[in-house]
Amino acid sequence: MTRRRFLKLAATAVALPALLRTARADAYPSRPIHLLVGFPPGGTADTLARLTGQILSERLGQPVVVENRGAAGSSIATEDAVRAPADGYTLLFVASPNVINAMLNPSLTFNFVRDIAPVGGVCQNPLILEVNPSLPVRTVAELIAYARAHPGELNMASGGIGSTPHLAGELFKMMTGVNMLHVPYRGDAPAVVDLLAGQMQVMFDIAVVSLPHVRAGKLRALAVTTAAPVPILPELPTVGDFVPGYEVVAWQGIGAPKDTPADIIGKLNAAIAAGLADPRIKARLADLGGLPMPLPAADFGKLIAGEIDKWAKVLKFAGIKTN
Repeated sequence: MTRRRFLKLAATAVALPALLRTARADAYPSRPIHLLVGFPPGGTADTLARLTGQILSERLGQPVVVENRGAAGSSIATEDAVRAPADGYTLLFVASPNVINAMLNPSLTFNFVRDIAPVGGVCQNPLILEVNPSLPVRTVAELIAYARAHPGELNMASGGIGSTPHLAGELFKMMTGVNMLHVPYRGDAPAVVDLLAGQMQVMFDIAVVSLPHVRAGKLRALAVTTAAPVPILPELPTVGDFVPGYEVVAWQGIGAPKDTPADIIGKLNAAIAAGLADPRIKARLADLGGLPMPLPAADFGKLIAGEIDKWAKVLKFAGIKTN
């Protein structure tokens, strides 16, 4: 073999893996993609998952089949995703409860951070700190003062132990030193019903759930939990204006089984980002009280890691025991 031919063959061998990766990315997807959702149909997470499926389908040219496996705090859907082939055809709709549930249940058969690869962010939803109008407070400062003057007398509702609204309230208690009694419900809807009836006085709730009641004057919104004011309620201050450093958002994104090829993750991420830039999608998210969150895979992974650190401290403060 001549030296020239040897060098040519060596160069081809070096380039072959890159060529194969490019070919694989170009061919993907060639069949329907399954998006597993660990929440029941009809809720905010399910609606956002279906919107994400629409984004991916329109830009990748294949159907996206949304499968609800809403039980065990999203663990069943996550476990099914972990066991699926790492080929980009099974994805997991990831949301805040995935992180919290993983910390509450260390006996799970999977490790969420280790076994699910971040693909990208999709959306974030502000929470509203709201009270029943019969409570004589109109600002966060007044709520803090009232709670300190009446320790343990205020009932704080949530959609369940370990839910984002629950932990938002516990973080507020931790950072302000107030004492409010947490009352968990089986979902946000029944909690809001009792808040409207005056049986509960305070709630941190996902904006889209309570927004109609706030606009109708049936609930009094004091602030939003995001770092900055939000378009849906631009007149409201943030909790952080009164409690420096306070910030909570409910977020959603996409994950995939670990070892899913980076080029496939990149293609999925690019499709999501393009979809979130579409005015139609932005308008739909706004209707749901959400804000686009087109994070690259690495940044989405950092967000998840930060959430784990943040909520671990709150769980310890609140004395929420793991299983």
